[in-house]
Amino acid sequence: MKYISDKKFELKSNFKPDGDQPKAIESLLKGLKENKKHQVLLGATGTGKTFTMANIIKEINKPTLVLAHNKTLAMQLYYELMEFFPNNRVEYFVSNFDFFQPEAYKPATDLYINKDARINMELDMLRMSAMNALSISNDTIVVASVAAIYPSQDPVQYASSFFELKTGQKFSKRELLTYLVKTGYTRNDIENSPGTFSVKGDVIKVVPGWSLSAMYRFSLFDDHIEMIDMLNVVTGALIERISTVTIYPAQAYVTPEDKLKQACLNIREELAVRLNELKDEGKLLEAERLDQRTRYDLESLEEFGFCSGIENYSAHLDFRAPGETPYSLLDYFKDDFLTIIDESHIMVSQVRGMYNTDRSRKQTLVEYGFRLPSALDNRPLNFEEFTGKLKQVIYTSATPGDYELDLVNHEVVEQIIRPTGLLDPIIEVKKTEGQIEDIIEQIHERRKANEKVFITTLTIRMSEDLTNYLQERNIKVAYLHSELKTLERSEILNDLRRGVYDAVVGVNLLREGLDLPEVSLVCVLDADKQGFLRNTKSLIQTAGRAARNANGKVIFYADTISTSMQEAMDETNRRREIQQTYNKKHNIIPVTITKKINQSTLSEATKKELDNIKKQKTAKGKKQAYQKTIDDIRAEMIQAAKDLDFEKAAVLRDTIIELESKKSEVK
Repeated sequence: MKYISDKKFELKSNFKPDGDQPKAIESLLKGLKENKKHQVLLGATGTGKTFTMANIIKEINKPTLVLAHNKTLAMQLYYELMEFFPNNRVEYFVSNFDFFQPEAYKPATDLYINKDARINMELDMLRMSAMNALSISNDTIVVASVAAIYPSQDPVQYASSFFELKTGQKFSKRELLTYLVKTGYTRNDIENSPGTFSVKGDVIKVVPGWSLSAMYRFSLFDDHIEMIDMLNVVTGALIERISTVTIYPAQAYVTPEDKLKQACLNIREELAVRLNELKDEGKLLEAERLDQRTRYDLESLEEFGFCSGIENYSAHLDFRAPGETPYSLLDYFKDDFLTIIDESHIMVSQVRGMYNTDRSRKQTLVEYGFRLPSALDNRPLNFEEFTGKLKQVIYTSATPGDYELDLVNHEVVEQIIRPTGLLDPIIEVKKTEGQIEDIIEQIHERRKANEKVFITTLTIRMSEDLTNYLQERNIKVAYLHSELKTLERSEILNDLRRGVYDAVVGVNLLREGLDLPEVSLVCVLDADKQGFLRNTKSLIQTAGRAARNANGKVIFYADTISTSMQEAMDETNRRREIQQTYNKKHNIIPVTITKKINQSTLSEATKKELDNIKKQKTAKGKKQAYQKTIDDIRAEMIQAAKDLDFEKAAVLRDTIIELESKKSEVK
């Protein structure tokens, strides 16, 4: 299938490649044109890797998949690329769940855990928008998480569900309604919800399943489409009168009625075979359980075309043979595309681990009669399948992993120089004796210059104890840990920047959003202890937290210099020398990044609304108060995105998810 649209990528930016960006762009493009499948960009923190990638996308002009290891980083890349390519399709594809508890069974305690999930409608629409764009447009960039390797519908089957309507076209009311129902739309004459349609006489209104911005009104006369109007979903006001519109499916998974009937027959056949197997093994309880559960699902499928846990029957619905590779987002890219794996040292490992984790859980469900063996084929791609589907790949990271380095025989394209002139921080090693007193002295020194300190320990207990001790010594310090909600975490970091705190203590300070220009010192306790948080890559990444300040410095507290410490110091010094040479040649004096400090992630009005929720005494009042707050935060999120404050937009997005979760718990 060919693309309908064949536009070229148009890069919009007030900046031109600088530092060693031009050299990196030239080298990567050369490799792509020589049909190299794998290339690695070693890009230091703050060197503008996203801008480099945008230039690559523009020049190579292929559909592009950008993989990020979490939703926050994916959202940041999504907004940045939208700014660079406003006239092209930039899409966002992540898990559509705000909350997801997979179905599982624990034989040791005979505990069955039913699937519990809350679908985020907006994320669901964005996913379908990505699938639609890839089906028709060559100039498409999709920023995706690991959700990209999970099952999707056959792209050919999905594309066959599109239908185009034109004014003057002969199309009866019955035909149109039949098409809508077959592609997943449901009738709702009261509320304009995504994926619904309403009927009044010969006028049919359709609210697309992939967008909230507009709906379509079709006026029919004598079995012909007389007019097509685009309306505002909220007000119903006319936006534009159009002559042609393409209607995409309302759901990401649409199965024609004839295929659904055959799929149900195939499920019955598998059930009969599996029941005989269980009975032959003497597993009568498991056989009875499987029989009841599967027959109930079949009744629902035959009656409504849907059932709870329908994804477990995806192999039958796609007519795939046992063990056959499932379709995924990667199949929507057709024959030729570019893949950019951001933070590849994390993303590659994440992809590698998905298959075995999923299979282990489902194998237990199958063994104990909760699911048919075909449920095992509702799975993410294994690593070999994933790499086999990729065409050309650029791995980007400040610390590339061994896997990608081996693919390119350790020949990497480097992007070390920051356009700001900032250097990688100086690293100093100090003995552990008297380390806490030394840290206190360092904090006092930094306070005089209005600079801040990050302190990282190996365990949660150590972080808590150190925080308590520093507070007793009248140090303004906060503890950053994994159990903090997004909003609380954001407020602590804002308070650090504003001067409420002088230091933050944590176990893992490698996460996004911790690149604060006020932080001039990173203290690493137990730097010589081997492990994930003290290996070479982690130490380099941790040191990078101080790379946005002209006075950036890192102290490793250790009694010996481990191999990882030495490698991290050698690499950091190598980069500093390259950066210093460039600065000297171009007369650049490093200056600390200036970054606006938000007084608060939330406006004062929204804070008052959050307080108002607690005062509500009835469930109805609480739900209404939650919804009002969610709507206002959503407006703040959109404005933050327009202001290019992507970090704030991501925090607000996560805050909305948290509030939606709390709202759903109100009874």
